[in-house]
Amino acid sequence: MANLTQQQLSELKHVLDKRYSELQDELHTEVNSRDDYLDVATEVPDPGDSSFANLAVDLDNAAVNRDLGELRAIEAARTRMAEDRYGSCVDCETDIPFERLKVQPTAERCTPCQEIYEKTHVSAGPGATI
Repeated sequence: MANLTQQQLSELKHVLDKRYSELQDELHTEVNSRDDYLDVATEVPDPGDSSFANLAVDLDNAAVNRDLGELRAIEAARTRMAEDRYGSCVDCETDIPFERLKVQPTAERCTPCQEIYEKTHVSAGPGATI
């Protein structure tokens, strides 16, 4: 494990656990609220109502996917903690500074490796040039 004290590790574990719980609550709320929009989207009402309902469903789907991705990142961080690999860069194995982990407790790379990763794993979305 990286050069983290037990107090630092405990603090980061608490942050991860708290965020995990918050995300579960958000997902529960998002999934339960989407039924209202699905009903409107599947009816044959005013086209404006249908468009709004479809947009709301799409936005809800994006929010759910974002939250699920963050939950997976937290689970991965917890696994690294359990395996004494938390706080070490997955690419170069150097220690990830505590300050970085406080800001991004799910970080699995040091800043230089993360920058390289982001440059080499950019998705070609709309408007992107290849």
